[in-house]
Amino acid sequence: MNHGPPRRVAIVAALRTPFARSNTAYARLSNKDMLTDVLRGLVERTGLGGVRLGEVVGGAVMKHSRDWNLVRECTLSSGLDAATPAYDVQQACGTGLEACILVANKIALGQIDAGIACGTDTTSDAPVAVSRRMQRALMAINGAKTQGAKLAAALKLLDPRAFVPEIPVNAEPRTGLSMGQHAQRTADRYGITREAQDALALASHQHLARAYDAGFFSDLVMQYQGLARDNNLRPDTTLEKMAKLPGAFDREKGTITAANSSPLTDGASAVLLASEEWARARGLPVLAYLSAGEVAAVDFVDEREGLLMGGAYAVPRMLQKRGLALGDFDFYEIHEAFASVVLCTLAAWESDAFCRERLGLPGALGAIERDRLNVKGSSIAAGHPFAATGGRIVGTLAKALSEAGSGKKGLISICAAGGQAVTAILET
Repeated sequence: MNHGPPRRVAIVAALRTPFARSNTAYARLSNKDMLTDVLRGLVERTGLGGVRLGEVVGGAVMKHSRDWNLVRECTLSSGLDAATPAYDVQQACGTGLEACILVANKIALGQIDAGIACGTDTTSDAPVAVSRRMQRALMAINGAKTQGAKLAAALKLLDPRAFVPEIPVNAEPRTGLSMGQHAQRTADRYGITREAQDALALASHQHLARAYDAGFFSDLVMQYQGLARDNNLRPDTTLEKMAKLPGAFDREKGTITAANSSPLTDGASAVLLASEEWARARGLPVLAYLSAGEVAAVDFVDEREGLLMGGAYAVPRMLQKRGLALGDFDFYEIHEAFASVVLCTLAAWESDAFCRERLGLPGALGAIERDRLNVKGSSIAAGHPFAATGGRIVGTLAKALSEAGSGKKGLISICAAGGQAVTAILET
């Protein structure tokens, strides 16, 4: 399917809304509202009004039935040429990064010259569904051919149980456990302390606050709905304040708390990717190149594995294919779904036993220098609108690499529901 030699894929621009805690600044907005607005903002900033791109790819995790064909509908209102194709993808928290990889692959193969990867999510507008009883009764009424049949179907609505709504739950269908419960089990298995998790969370807030104060996000974050910064950011928090919070998933012995976890969040992000030739022809900068991607999944129902440990497998595979070592990177972006997930992943890579038995390596993959990890803050401080997190991380890392100069590399690892992970390498 190649249309010529593989091409380098440039990250040209990125934009996101400030992220907002659930039921705050964006409480009345929908996925469509936020994604349309961030796409329009990116189109305006890059001068692409009326331009036909190769495609726009993205999605949302928390979707209503009305959100079908969401990305295409948002693209039609973005200012791009209406002939720009668009489609939805969903890979839980890896959605945004997976969208980047999909667009990049087509650019590399010469199938398209440029495209946008995007994502949005709102937990403020979560899809509360009618009960299965009511759904079946309404469908029966709609399909009835006679008034008698309609009445018989309608009588089923007299059952009070029909009016009990189905509330979305944060639980894995195969285990019935929430992500936090799974993460707590894994933290216990790896012996990750509360103090270590709180320290990583504090660093996330401090790094994000410093980046905002230095103007780093001035061209990456749009002012939106009265926000100029992520409203979960707590620059004045301390370890002492964090230590007062109870365990979120095990109140007596739990080490995971609201302070060292990412909060329920609303927001949207978008990334413009292109061939070098396309970008230069339009006078657009090349921030960095997306040079590799890898996905992995683990059998998290097997108690030996953790639900959010897919990155521990995906990254070593990606490094092996590229002939790289874990220490070869200038920046590391490991998604902070929970501080414990980051620390468990690092512990796995530092473990001779894990790397030999699970990865087939001769010994430990290695350690990461902490001053290169999530240096502009991550999901604990910024928030985590599921499908938008990948775009936030790609945009942040691409700019950090651009400012660092040529010959720099950055590693991304994003864990996702279902025991999955999406990872990538960016470089200048």
